[in-house]
Amino acid sequence: MVTIEKLKEYGADADSGLARCFGNEDLYLKLVGMMPTEKHFEELSAALEENNLDKAFEAAHALKGTAGNLSLTPLYGPLVEITELLRTRTDTDYSDLMDVISEKRQELQKLYEES
Repeated sequence: MVTIEKLKEYGADADSGLARCFGNEDLYLKLVGMMPTEKHFEELSAALEENNLDKAFEAAHALKGTAGNLSLTPLYGPLVEITELLRTRTDTDYSDLMDVISEKRQELQKLYEES
């Protein structure tokens, strides 16, 4: 079972995320568990492949907000970085950042699969 401690080991600031859920641990764990299947990950990847920086920005911004509200620090950091690059429509290779985001997403999903 996923616990607050396991999320802390992952690197999440679970205490802050839990506080945003008014201390409701079940709700917090449920919301965090929904993050790995969030549709915006696929939208971000597809938009970058199409070089649609506007659509990529929207997806990255949505993911950043969710990760921030849930205090998922390992995902939040690279999502902030990619969001800011996309905000200015920076023409660059986003693959390294996407690799980090994908890795952190998979690590989070694995926590839920192991439980």
